[in-house]
Amino acid sequence: MGFRHRNTDDEEAAGVRIGQSIRRAFLAVKEGDSPLKKIVTVEQMRAIEQAADESGLTYEKMMENAGKSIAAAILDYWPDAEGWNVTILAGPGNNGGDGLVVGHYLQEAGAKVSVYLTRERTEEDENLQRIIQHGCPITVAEKDKRHKTLRDLIVSTDLLVDSVFGTGFKPPIKGDTKNIFEFVNKVLGEDASAPYIVAVDCPSGMDCDTGEIADESLSADLTVTLAAAKPGLLRFPGAEYVGEIVVADIGIPSSQKEIATIDLEFATREGVRAWLPERPRDAHKGTFGRVIIVAGSINFPGAASLSALGAYRSGAGLVTVAVPEPIQGFLVPMIPEATWLVLPHELGVITGSAADVILEELPHCQALLLGPGFGQEQATLNFMKRLINPSAAAKQGIGFVRHEGIDEALKLPPIVIDADGLKLLAGIPDWQVHLPGQSILTPHPGEMSVMTGLSVAEIQAEREQTALDWAAQWGHVVVLKGAFTVVASPLGQATILPFATPALARAGTGDVLSGAIASFLAQGLQPYQAAILGCFIHGWSGEIAAGMIGSTAGVIAGDIAELIPAAISELGRC
Repeated sequence: MGFRHRNTDDEEAAGVRIGQSIRRAFLAVKEGDSPLKKIVTVEQMRAIEQAADESGLTYEKMMENAGKSIAAAILDYWPDAEGWNVTILAGPGNNGGDGLVVGHYLQEAGAKVSVYLTRERTEEDENLQRIIQHGCPITVAEKDKRHKTLRDLIVSTDLLVDSVFGTGFKPPIKGDTKNIFEFVNKVLGEDASAPYIVAVDCPSGMDCDTGEIADESLSADLTVTLAAAKPGLLRFPGAEYVGEIVVADIGIPSSQKEIATIDLEFATREGVRAWLPERPRDAHKGTFGRVIIVAGSINFPGAASLSALGAYRSGAGLVTVAVPEPIQGFLVPMIPEATWLVLPHELGVITGSAADVILEELPHCQALLLGPGFGQEQATLNFMKRLINPSAAAKQGIGFVRHEGIDEALKLPPIVIDADGLKLLAGIPDWQVHLPGQSILTPHPGEMSVMTGLSVAEIQAEREQTALDWAAQWGHVVVLKGAFTVVASPLGQATILPFATPALARAGTGDVLSGAIASFLAQGLQPYQAAILGCFIHGWSGEIAAGMIGSTAGVIAGDIAELIPAAISELGRC
């Protein structure tokens, strides 16, 4: 992997800007743009560009738009770049052409641009001619003995633009070009003040469908991808090389059929901002909904408080926590804002008879969360059976003796099921038909394995398709957690969340997430929207926490919950 770099004595001024916006590792679009919000394969991108060309937006114009948008993204990310030394590392194809256009616009903005060509380009190349007319130094690799000029450029430049290979490339990098990349990495490793790196469309050497990437590829601080994101940018190992991803507008309208029919999307700040619930000044707690959280057991008591905190910090008006009686007393001081339901128990775990307590409260809540900290005891399985299918449970004698008059058509509120609740659910025949339509299921890969019978390796190899397939089969929203969480709708849509941080790899962070999602359900969002917004706020909170604490290693679930308001504030609505 290429080396990370820092080319300034003042890192905050150079663009980290933790206090202004959490930018690292999440997809963004420029304010005011109309983002496509799509993820497209290489083949789909070719079809999109071909259709655009046939409709009058020529390939040449798309390249011009791409270079201009990339230059604008660079200047937005690093405002001081207009005075920097910039080196364009350009290949012989279209990606290199994009890089030359970037160089043209950065030169016009005041940067000092040099170009290093991995192979000679033709004299008819109009983009190269513009660079020549600017008087920018141009070096061709085959004429640079022992890469002396390349070394001089790397050690003196502030910004290196990687535009050698584009989305059509399949690793490995070979021949003289491999030698160039190996040399660049060697020099970067020797130079403590090495330049920032921007990748054009993708880091050179990446398979943009699979995420496979060449060992010699350069690790970018910023990848400006064109028209839409590519799957490989969000798949490991390639995802380690992309830095922040920004989508550049190249002039293709989002209404174009080849784009509009694509159902795989990514979440952006601009996209989710519109879903934040309004906070009217004349509101009362009922305005923002009541969440009932059924959680916790003698061995996992803290899950209930983390979920409740996640729900409250995400804006719920009232959170009622239902827990086994032995753990209620010491949980109250942890979240005094909650109201409480004390549940029947056996040795500190929820029993089947607890379902009657919950069923009586359901008409008075707008969202129900089940599962965090349950454990997997038979008694709690009986509770789940009775709750989601009370008439059948009554006939089987599960729960209270009082079975008379149970409403066969009892309507459950919108439900989120998490953690052990999912494993218990898998033990209930036909569970999916008894839940409210488009309930939200939030498995990590291990829980997904229990629910589906697939191995974790099979799930991880095809995360998006796995989530889509089972969401459709079950008829519910699936939140497949992990690096780049996938939210899939039973209607065939899927959204990838742009967060992959070890800050979230902690016990309890999933409890916070499920509470946040339930909160947004209670505030009136549709299930698919609530799941995406909850995941986005949760992931962003993790990024903020890592920035404030100074290390992902020290972030705990409570930090994530406490920083949810900061993430919401960053979205600009509250």
